[in-house]
Amino acid sequence: MIESIVKIWAKYDYVFLNGLWGTLWLAFVTVLFGTILGTLVALLRLSRCKVFQALTGAYIEVLRGTPILLQLYFFWLLLPKVLPFKVSDTACIIVALVINSSSYVAEVIRAGIQAVDKGQMEAAKSLGLSNKNAMRYVILPQAVKNILPAIANEFVVIIKESAITYTIGVQDIMGAVNNIRGATFLIMEPLLVATALYFCLCFPTSKIIAYFERRMSRGDRR
Repeated sequence: MIESIVKIWAKYDYVFLNGLWGTLWLAFVTVLFGTILGTLVALLRLSRCKVFQALTGAYIEVLRGTPILLQLYFFWLLLPKVLPFKVSDTACIIVALVINSSSYVAEVIRAGIQAVDKGQMEAAKSLGLSNKNAMRYVILPQAVKNILPAIANEFVVIIKESAITYTIGVQDIMGAVNNIRGATFLIMEPLLVATALYFCLCFPTSKIIAYFERRMSRGDRR
């Protein structure tokens, strides 16, 4: 088995490395735009407008309450039909992942903002800041410390969840496994290589996140 794995890697390492790059790129883009969209959703949910609260609440509950695979197929099939221009399969999948990620990020950001002491907002208003400026210059900078570890964890989650995108032809690590299986009729060996790649991505990243969480916790206690 080990000899076979070594041979697979020696012959198809470029396929795995392309898949590795695809997975990292997909995760980075998803978390980046998911965070931007999630921040907007969180701020709308915290607004005083009941309509915004209801709409964003429904948005979050629907996305968190349905399987991500279902959402991937939904956007993959829907977007090419409703958009007036041609859109690639990869673009459809990115949109689906960004929207799904934004629902989780929105709750993280909302919780991070609400964790800031309410006296901070009152103090900001007493200094003459509007609600908008108080949120921008006082609340959000303090909330970032609570939010960053969870956003980093979302990156790890997306790395693992993106594995299902190969079913629609996205060239990630599992896409590489699928291509090699078609060329060699082997499945266990490519899967073991993929397992090692995912572990090498997720385990160090998780440890780095845990390290910075401990550093930030010690900073809070000082």
